[in-house]
Amino acid sequence: MPRFFVDQPLIAGTELNLPDAVVRHVQVLRLNAGDALTVFNGSPPDLEYPARILAVGKREVRVQLDAALAVSRESPLRLGLAQGISSGERMDFTLQKGVEMGVNVFQPLATQRSIVRLSGERADKRLARWRDIILSACEQCGRNTVPELRPILSLDAWLAESANLPEARLMLSPLGSARLAELPAPTAAWLLAGPEGGLSDAEEQAALRAGWTALKLGPRILRTETAALAAVAAMQQRWGDY
Repeated sequence: MPRFFVDQPLIAGTELNLPDAVVRHVQVLRLNAGDALTVFNGSPPDLEYPARILAVGKREVRVQLDAALAVSRESPLRLGLAQGISSGERMDFTLQKGVEMGVNVFQPLATQRSIVRLSGERADKRLARWRDIILSACEQCGRNTVPELRPILSLDAWLAESANLPEARLMLSPLGSARLAELPAPTAAWLLAGPEGGLSDAEEQAALRAGWTALKLGPRILRTETAALAAVAAMQQRWGDY
C-alpha cells in the first residue's frame, strides 16, 4: 500500500486535502478514488493513518482518514550517525540507507577532507534536500518515526558538543583496535564516520581525546558510503532488531 508523509495535523475520521507534493506522487502512481493508502506525519511518533481516496482532481486529492494505528518499526538500539559530508550521491545514499537500517539521528559534519563545503543558503538548500531524502526513505521502508536531521557542524564543534554524551561513541577507523564483538552491549550509540579519504590523523586523535573509541571493521579499507552502513548493519545485527 502506498505511504505518504503529510506535514500537517492528522485527525481520524476527517477529510484531508493532500499537499501538492503528495498530489503529484498520487498522480504519478495513477491512484484513483476508492484506492487505499497510508499517511503519517511523525508526530506523535509510531502512528499511521489508513486512508481512502475520495476524489482526484488536476491539482487536488482528497482523502478520508481512518482510525490511527500504533505501529512501531523502530529498533531497540537507538543509533546516531555523525557523518563527514561526502560528495555527490554518496551522502544521499548514506542518508537513504541509514533510514532504512534504523538510524535515529543524522549529524552532518564539515571535516578537513570534506570536498563539499556548505554554508549559508547553500547549506540550507542541501539540508532541505537531505530532509526530503529522509522522508522518502521513511515512506518506502515503513518507518512512522522520522529520524532527526541536525544542522551542519564542524567536527571540532561536534566533538565538544558530544563530549559528555551518555551513549557509546564509536569512531570508524582503519587503524582502530576495538571490535564490536569485544564491546559491551549499549542501548544507544553514536557512530562517527569520515568523508572520502576518512578523517585526518589529527581529527582521529582529537576524537580519541574527546572520549571516542576507534572501531575497526575488518582488514579491508571501506568507502565512506560503505563504512557507516556496514557498521550500522553490524550493530543492528548484534544489539538491535536484525
